[in-house]
Amino acid sequence: MRIAVLGTGSVGRAIAGRLAAQGHEVMVGTRDVASTTARTEPDARGIPAYQAWATDHPGVKLGTFADAAAHAELVVTATQGEATLPALESAGAHNLAGKVVLDISNPLDFSHGMPPTLLVKDTDSLGEQIQRTFADARVVKGLNTLTASLMVDPGQLGDGDHSVFVAGNDADAKATVVDLLHGFGWRDVIDLGDISAARGTEMYLPLWLRLMGSLGNHVFNIKVVR
Repeated sequence: MRIAVLGTGSVGRAIAGRLAAQGHEVMVGTRDVASTTARTEPDARGIPAYQAWATDHPGVKLGTFADAAAHAELVVTATQGEATLPALESAGAHNLAGKVVLDISNPLDFSHGMPPTLLVKDTDSLGEQIQRTFADARVVKGLNTLTASLMVDPGQLGDGDHSVFVAGNDADAKATVVDLLHGFGWRDVIDLGDISAARGTEMYLPLWLRLMGSLGNHVFNIKVVR
């Protein structure tokens, strides 16, 4: 499958690398290709320059958001929450129409320091905003309740039998995403219903962040026991 991953950070790299390893044709999208390829030093959070990662993943292409979306059958948003809608606008509504858009971003607001608050909550969600803005896209919310390495390798925790969620209005789009998740090794994929269920998974993030601080570790997840 031809897949676009919008975002060059740790989440985008984890998703793109895993998909490419599985034989998908992957293009990573960035706002400015020249600046992305020119940077050689780690960023403020210590993440190595994209080109260092790209050297180890020669099969993954790099292009603008529009290039990547035009190339793709399925688009993954792996940007910071505040940048997600602008990235998709740069990608172009015509390049998203009819396509599955897997939104794994979270609307975290770091403007007042740590812990972050949410840019949208309670009666709306980033997933819903994406679906409203790009009405012809088929948006599925998923993988946003996990750290990047677990998204693509649930087997890091025991036998990998823990829970991940999907939400969206289009049953076929969700089925496509569930197939990808099964390919990553997920066994317990729970369908929460329509895209409004993204409110719940996005509002889980404040708890996730508190758990990370308490545990001193980000490689953890929840299991829905039933």
